[in-house]
Amino acid sequence: MGVLVLLSAVVALWQPDVFAHVRPTVINPMLGIIMFGMGLTLKLDDFRVVFSRPKDVLTGCLAQFTVMPLLAWLLSRMFALDDALTIGVILVGCCPGGTASNVITYLAKGDLALSVGMTATSTVLAPVLTPLLVWLLAGKAVDVNVVGMLLSILWVVIVPIAAGLIVKKLWPRFTEKATAYLPALSTLTICAIILIIIAANASKLMTGGLTIILVVILHNLCGLLLGYAIGRLTGMPATKRRAVSIEVGMQNSGLASSLATLHFAAYPMATIPGAIFSVWHNLSGAIVARLYARKHSLQ
Repeated sequence: MGVLVLLSAVVALWQPDVFAHVRPTVINPMLGIIMFGMGLTLKLDDFRVVFSRPKDVLTGCLAQFTVMPLLAWLLSRMFALDDALTIGVILVGCCPGGTASNVITYLAKGDLALSVGMTATSTVLAPVLTPLLVWLLAGKAVDVNVVGMLLSILWVVIVPIAAGLIVKKLWPRFTEKATAYLPALSTLTICAIILIIIAANASKLMTGGLTIILVVILHNLCGLLLGYAIGRLTGMPATKRRAVSIEVGMQNSGLASSLATLHFAAYPMATIPGAIFSVWHNLSGAIVARLYARKHSLQ
């Protein structure tokens, strides 16, 4: 997946005119497809971990919705980003955990049940927490439509996930066959989103994109490190620390780009941090998974 998303970004920069005619509004139904797939793979047991291990899930979600938003705000100030890029970075920081984090946690020999439980919980909390956090951190610089963002997250994230859960309940045999193709479908959809966003802003990225790439890399790496540190400080064993680290560091960056497209159309570059994060966190996730798995084998 990391290789495919990187190739998508390179192709979009190399031949932007081929994809620039595609309207960014198609990003929202594309994200809905990914979230529908997530609903098809979820089980009731994924939510039971919230009640059987509330301390772990609460610790992870608190880290998710404090570390990444504050890092986004600090990095935006440190690098003096303009309003558009600041909005984009803050949107990434305020979004819930990404679905790729579950795969990375599995490869890293982390606590998979905790990872899936955190992703599910942070996604359910996102309609309220994401708009409020964006308003708190960026509301002084730009107009933030909190209610509009809440409704957007409900329609683009929660409704497709709920639809996936219903389809799984009603047609279990179909779902069992379909889930084999979901990773490929999700990967191709994410690649398409990256192609559209980067192609639309290719010229600006080529002239001044190094700063925002550096900010995105630092955002992700600091999230991974601080997530692990929080797990250690709260006395979690190594498998749980890995899960929290990956959950905190890997965001639903597709949702960030979708919200930027819907609610910050006056700032086209606001979609860019989410697209770059989608490329980078899949690469860094693969590296982190290898490092954590190697450390696990030595213990």
